[in-house]
Amino acid sequence: MSTAAKLQEVRIKEIKVTEDTITAQLVDGRIISVPLAWSWRLSEATPKQRANYRIIGDGDGVHWPDIDEDISAEGLLYGIPARRPQKHNQNQINTKRPTKASRGTRE
Repeated sequence: MSTAAKLQEVRIKEIKVTEDTITAQLVDGRIISVPLAWSWRLSEATPKQRANYRIIGDGDGVHWPDIDEDISAEGLLYGIPARRPQKHNQNQINTKRPTKASRGTRE
């Protein structure tokens, strides 16, 4: 005998951002809380910017327009922190080989 469980869609009903956490209430009643540090944009945002959000895609995620941040319901549930963009080392930029166009050569 096999038992099959129907997986429920993960959808956000409400979101709250504090100085330490991002907390989402899901439509099925669950509450998920993750460290604020998981979103470097939100952790660097002002309280006013954090408060300006909208739930998108029927609860699939949340968008903060002031800081251009999007967090999905699944990302919160499965613990997927946002990665900060890598800064390029100046030495890496200077050691790139010049292209023909930048050397002034014509074909």
